[in-house]
Amino acid sequence: MSMSEEILDLTVKEAYDENQIQVLEGLEAVRKRPGMYIGSTSARGLHHLVYEIVDNSIDEALAGYCTHIEVTLEPDSVVSVRDNGRGIPVGIHPQMGIPTLEVVLTVLHAGGKFGGDGYKVSGGLHGVGSSVVNALSEWLEATVYDGENKYSMKFARGKTISPMRSTPCRHETGTTIRFKADDQIFETLDYDYEILENRLQEQAFLNGGIRITLRDERDPDDDVREEVMHYEGGIKQFVTYLNRNKTPLHAEPIYVEGSRDDSMAEVAMQYTDGYNENLLSFANNINTTEGGTHETGFKSALTKVINDYARKFGFLKDNDKNFSGDDVREGLTAVISVKLREAQFEGQTKTKLGNSDMRNLVETMLSEKLTIFFEENPSVAKSIIDKAQTASRAREAARKARELTRRKSALESGSLPGKLADCQERDPRLTEIYIVEGDSAGGSAKEGRDRRYQAILPLWGKMLNVEKARLDKVYGNDKLTPMITAFGAGFGEDFDPSKLRYGKIILMADADVDGSHIRTLLLTFFFRYMRPLIEQGHVYIAQPPLFKNTKGKTVRYTYTEQEQTAVLAEMGQGVDIQRYKGLGEMDPEQLWETTMNPENRTLLQVTLEDASMADEIFTLLMGEKVEPRREFIQKNAKYVTNLDI
Repeated sequence: MSMSEEILDLTVKEAYDENQIQVLEGLEAVRKRPGMYIGSTSARGLHHLVYEIVDNSIDEALAGYCTHIEVTLEPDSVVSVRDNGRGIPVGIHPQMGIPTLEVVLTVLHAGGKFGGDGYKVSGGLHGVGSSVVNALSEWLEATVYDGENKYSMKFARGKTISPMRSTPCRHETGTTIRFKADDQIFETLDYDYEILENRLQEQAFLNGGIRITLRDERDPDDDVREEVMHYEGGIKQFVTYLNRNKTPLHAEPIYVEGSRDDSMAEVAMQYTDGYNENLLSFANNINTTEGGTHETGFKSALTKVINDYARKFGFLKDNDKNFSGDDVREGLTAVISVKLREAQFEGQTKTKLGNSDMRNLVETMLSEKLTIFFEENPSVAKSIIDKAQTASRAREAARKARELTRRKSALESGSLPGKLADCQERDPRLTEIYIVEGDSAGGSAKEGRDRRYQAILPLWGKMLNVEKARLDKVYGNDKLTPMITAFGAGFGEDFDPSKLRYGKIILMADADVDGSHIRTLLLTFFFRYMRPLIEQGHVYIAQPPLFKNTKGKTVRYTYTEQEQTAVLAEMGQGVDIQRYKGLGEMDPEQLWETTMNPENRTLLQVTLEDASMADEIFTLLMGEKVEPRREFIQKNAKYVTNLDI
C-alpha cells in the first residue's frame, strides 16, 4: 500500500462545513506583536507567511482532498497560493453570524482543527495561519471554489473591505489566497526563491504523491522560473535525494511503515561511507528539530535490532561490548515521519514531539520490520554491521585520546594556548574572540583590539577537514586543540555551551580563496562537533574592507565593489586607492577602525535555518566526491563576487 493510500485509510471523510469551525479568540494582538506569531519581522518571518498558507493546503492533502498546490511569486511582492482541495467553508458561521470564510481570515484560532471532524491530521499551527497572514498583509484576497460557485472576499491589514461575493463557476474546487505582506511590519518584502523551494520540496517529499509547483513571475523581462516537485516515493525518495552527493553502502534506502488507531509512522534510512549522522524527523509535516518521542523510539529500536542481529549471527562474540547508539548511526541518513491526531510539541522552540505513544509505535514498528528486512537481506545487514564495528573501534580510540587530553589538561591546570591573547573581562556575555588567519594579521589584531573584552587567537598551517576524518583523528589535532581549549566548552559529546568563555566567536580571514577555505573548514568543525555554537547564534564572520580611499584628509573604506563604485563617484577625481590583498596589509589602527570596532564594523551572524541543507552543503564542499562539487561551483559561479581579490 502506498503512503498516500495509507493516509487516506487513516482519514474519515466527514462533512467539512461551518459547523466544524470553532472560534477561540480574536485577532487584536497580531499586528502589535507579530513576532509572537511568526517568529520575527525579518526575511525569516516574511517567508513564514507563505508557509502558513501552504500548510493549510497541505492539511487538505493529508485529509485526502488536495493533489496540487501552486505557489506563485508575482510582481510587486505579491504571493499567490492555490490548491484544488475542498475550499474553505463559506456558509454563515453558527457562532459568529458571518461567512465562515471571513471568520477563518479575521479571527485568531478559528479553524477546523479543534475538535470538529474537518481534519483527522493537521500540520498547521492550530488555526493561527490564515488570520495571522491576513493581519500582517497590506491586503489579502481570498477566492473559494466549491464546485458550483466562486466566492471572493478582500481584506486590508486584517479588516474586511469587501463583503463576500459569489458567481457561478465550473466544477472546480479549491482555495486561492493572494496577499501582499505589509511593509509597515516587515523589514523586507523580498522573497528568496531558493528558501521557498527548499521548504516546498521538503513538503512534497513528506507527502508522497502531492504535486507542488513554485513559479517566479516577478521579473517581466526574465523567463518565468518554475519548479514542479512531485515525489511518488515520498520519504524514501527524500533519503535518496539527501544522499545524492554521498556514496551509499546499499543501493536502495530501507523503508518501513506502520499505523495504530489514528496515527501512522514511516521511516526511510540508508547508510553511506561517511562518518556523520543525518537524522531528520517530522510530526505532521513539522520539522521536529529538537527531536522527541518518535526519534527516541527510532534510536532505541535501531540500536537493539543491530545488536541482536550481530549477536545472533556471530558478528559480536560473548565478550564483546554491544555497539553504542553512535556506533550504529555513523554514516546514517534517516527520515522519520509521523502523523497523528493530537500532536503535542515541547521544547524551547516548540519543535520537540512529546506524545509518549509515538515512541512505542515507532519502536515496535521498526524493531519488527527491520529485523525481518535484515534476515531477508543479509548482505545489507553485514555491510551495516561492518560499518558499526569500524565506528566502534574508532570511538574506543577516540575515548582513549579524550582521556589523554583530559589528563593533559588537568596536569596543565587548565592553562590556555600560548598563542591566545586573552581579554580581561570574564563575563561571556561581554566577551568575544577573533579567530584570525595567520600570524601577521594576528599581530595587528592583538595590537589593535580592545583588550578589555576582545581576545585574539591566530591560526596557522593547514587545518584538519573533519568531513573526511573520524572522531579519533580530531582529538589531539594541533590545529584544533588550541581553539577548543580557548573556548573552554569541550567538543563532540562533551560539548557544554554553558562553559563557553566567549559570547561571540568571530572568524576573521582574508577575502580570497584561501580565506574562504579556512572559514569553511572552521564552520564544518563547528557544525559537526559544536553545533549549538551556531544554533545559539555565537558564530560570526568579520567583514574586512576591500578598499581604502584617501583624498586629502578624507579617508573612506568600502566593503564591496558596488560600494566602491558609488564612493568614487561621490569623492570625484584625485582619490588615492589602496586595495587590500589581505588582513596583514592593515596596520593595527586600520584593522580596529574597519573590522573590530563595534561602532564601525560589520559582522555576519552564522545561522542554521535548515540542518539538512547545511549538511548537504558541507558534504558537497568538503566531502570526497569531486563531480558534485564541480557542478555546484559551475552552477553558482555567476553569483560570486570578489573572488580571490
